[in-house]
Amino acid sequence: MRKFVLAAAIATSALGLAACSESADQAGETVDAMAADAEANAEAAGEMAGEAMEGAEGAASDAGEAAEGAADDAGAAVEEATADAEEMMDGE
Repeated sequence: MRKFVLAAAIATSALGLAACSESADQAGETVDAMAADAEANAEAAGEMAGEAMEGAEGAASDAGEAAEGAADDAGAAVEEATADAEEMMDGE
């Protein structure tokens, strides 16, 4: 009877060790897959940040051009108003 119990215990231990080694292999594969996913996500985030910076630079350039255009328009309006005022003063 003891031999059967001992044999059953040895078989259970062997199955447990086999299951653990298989689980370790699967865990290693899972870790590798997770690392690959993390790397891909980091690369995608870097690309998105680069695109956002390019977009921000373009927007800043456009804003600068718009401000320059507005300043030119304001300067022209001041010159026109000054000329109109001078004409009115000369007419009096």
